[in-house]
Amino acid sequence: MDSLTQAVLGAGIQGALLGRYQGRKALLYGGLLATLPDLDVLMRYPDPVSLMTYHRGFSHSVFVLTALAAVLAWLVRKKWPRAPYSAGRLFLTLFLVLVTHPVLDAFTVYGTQLFWPLPLIPESWSAVYIIDPLFTVPLAAAVLGAAVVGCTLRTRRVLAAVLVFCAAYLGVSLAGRWHAEQQVAQALREQGVQTTALLATPMPLNTLLWRAIAKDGEGHYYEAVSGWFDRDPPEMLRLPLHLPQADALKGVALHERLRWFTNDWLRYDALDDTLVVTDLRMGVAGYYTFRFVMAERDADGIWHAVTPRRWPSGRGGWPQMQLLLARIFNSGTPLPLADWAEYATQFRAVP
Repeated sequence: MDSLTQAVLGAGIQGALLGRYQGRKALLYGGLLATLPDLDVLMRYPDPVSLMTYHRGFSHSVFVLTALAAVLAWLVRKKWPRAPYSAGRLFLTLFLVLVTHPVLDAFTVYGTQLFWPLPLIPESWSAVYIIDPLFTVPLAAAVLGAAVVGCTLRTRRVLAAVLVFCAAYLGVSLAGRWHAEQQVAQALREQGVQTTALLATPMPLNTLLWRAIAKDGEGHYYEAVSGWFDRDPPEMLRLPLHLPQADALKGVALHERLRWFTNDWLRYDALDDTLVVTDLRMGVAGYYTFRFVMAERDADGIWHAVTPRRWPSGRGGWPQMQLLLARIFNSGTPLPLADWAEYATQFRAVP
């Protein structure tokens, strides 16, 4: 999630649990502590694939953050042994402020290594977009109110109520993902398509409209759009994965790491003499967020792995956002899949 959301979530938790004793400082302490796991962005990596796949690693581990909460609680009690709150309450507060950061990140599709150093596929629950106003705005308003009025009994209760709302919202968002996946799976079954993998993700800034991607086991994937208020079947677009192109990267460590991190949601495109690998989980067809050059072809037609670099990718603008907002409540005005298909030809994939 974005840094503002993480900060106000931490501020809200500490304000609700320790605001009675620390006053407004609880909001400041919680906001700062909640952003601590993202300091890993200050680390330097030699290529964008490493940067992507090592982010949300050790600093987002529940094991590391639990130990850090215990150490911080011990240091605070040692510095202020007569503090009016118990060591248990202090540890619980610090634990929740720290651990809710990676847990909230895991609700996005990016991938969070909650259980580092265990070599598990990063958690990607794909229930909320990285910026979600309905989640963030109530929390920010409650924290701002507590900062202005003070951490009174009433404002602490408001903070607690908003935190409960946020937890419920995440639960509803998981239900939204399940609903979208069921709708798309059913539509594909009616077309005689048996999916081998299916993943739904929320469209930008909301959890009412969902994008789903599905593999058919025959070297293709489907882009689909489904919404809570749809009266029509999901619109779909079938696109190639170009899996044979992956042979050029066989045995390349960074490619294997990218496959692990994304749970193998990858597409391969030979653009002239450049092999571009695309993470299909983020963005939509035409606006994929993460694309990497990972191999180049020499004059003899032989592919050679190279140090990865970013391939330009569009993010869309206000016209695309207008279409998205209109699509939420009216499935009769679908997203422009024809434009997506036109974009697909821009890959100029070599057979």
